[in-house]
Amino acid sequence: MTARSPRDWNPEAYARDAAYVPVLGHDVLRLVAPRAGEHILDLGCGDGALTAELVAAGAKVTGVDASPAQVAAARARGLDAREMAGDTLTFTGEFDAVFSNAALHWMRRPDAVVSRVFRALRPGGRFVAEFGGAGNIARLLKGILAALAARGIDGAPLVPWFFPTPEDYFARLTTVGFEVHSMEHFPRPTDIGGDIEDWLNVFGAAFDSALPESEIPAFHADVARRVRGDLFDAARGTWWVDHVRLRFHAVRP
Repeated sequence: MTARSPRDWNPEAYARDAAYVPVLGHDVLRLVAPRAGEHILDLGCGDGALTAELVAAGAKVTGVDASPAQVAAARARGLDAREMAGDTLTFTGEFDAVFSNAALHWMRRPDAVVSRVFRALRPGGRFVAEFGGAGNIARLLKGILAALAARGIDGAPLVPWFFPTPEDYFARLTTVGFEVHSMEHFPRPTDIGGDIEDWLNVFGAAFDSALPESEIPAFHADVARRVRGDLFDAARGTWWVDHVRLRFHAVRP
């Protein structure tokens, strides 16, 4: 029996073990500055935690996500959520803003995503997002790849993320016609509020898929052992992840 597919999200586990993700999204939420009556697209809405805050601000919000389970969880909140990937958005000139938190690094066809977002916006519409940038989770990823290599597996082709430099993403935005008003690339070490093995259970499915189900707990324990010296704060008894974020505000002229 093989591990779950990388697309099989568990909304309950996500809400329990990754609760810090929407909490840390409040800075970019403020940057989008939702106004009453605006139509906003939440790209990669997940279970809708931040989507609901946009609605509470008075905006009309549509959430999209590639995960059927996360879309179902967002709909259970009473939100307008649809199963749709970022590189296949079907909207044309419908939105005053596109908002995205901690999702763009999962979208491996960035040029298609940026182009579809541009098309989805009205003239003057803004694209505001934060996601993993170059250097994100470098120490953790090193431990994951080493634990796979010890099992005879080359993990590099399994990496499911796209962590661009600011120069890279700036070029992608401006190539399709966006005006970039701001872009930041910054480290944000993050206390994950739980065990690193919980993080792997939520976010590591692409790596788990290379192993039989029975071997996954030992693999996770091996990763934890390898990164403990870098990512465990013994004084506080807490795990952290070496996040590096890319945050930007761009406008369609």
